[in-house]
Amino acid sequence: MDKPLILVVDDDRLVLATVVAGLKQAEFEVLEADNGDDAILLARKHKPLLAILDMRMNGKSGMDVARYLAADTSTGFMFLSAFGDSDIIDEATRLGALGYLVKPLDVKQIVPAVRAALARVQEHRREAVAQRTAARAPAEPSASGLRDQQVAIGILMERLRLDYDRALEALRAQARSESCSVAEIASSMVEASNRLNSVTR
Repeated sequence: MDKPLILVVDDDRLVLATVVAGLKQAEFEVLEADNGDDAILLARKHKPLLAILDMRMNGKSGMDVARYLAADTSTGFMFLSAFGDSDIIDEATRLGALGYLVKPLDVKQIVPAVRAALARVQEHRREAVAQRTAARAPAEPSASGLRDQQVAIGILMERLRLDYDRALEALRAQARSESCSVAEIASSMVEASNRLNSVTR
């Protein structure tokens, strides 16, 4: 994303204008709101990559907006604050705050802090995508699992007089009917065959 979208929320119009101007000068796309309700509506509609939230505002606070973002969106957030309230900082950290900008603002510090927060948001998103991909991907069978599968196919070919493809499909159908993996059903078939072969005649 060449120009990440950032939402800035502060009920102090001067602070809001300062942050927005600094970010636009750094060539970010910026949305702005001066209250928590509008911030939530903008976040829901535009899905910004990052939100910069004033901790204390009339009506919904920055913390209220952060709780919404944490629960219902993938938007990262950081805080603007003139307060060093440790309880608020602790809760913000638990919610997953990516950083803090302290008032009065030093414009030179805004962009580096925002870039660092954006890098963390993008890393979190990559990790989430990787986890979802891994969860959907079927587990690769082990070497022993592959061996058991081939042996099980051979057993079916011999016992049921099937060709390879039909034996493989029969193995898969049996796995589906027993709600287990092909590797599990193959292993149990090989084990059963080995037991039969070990019976003393």
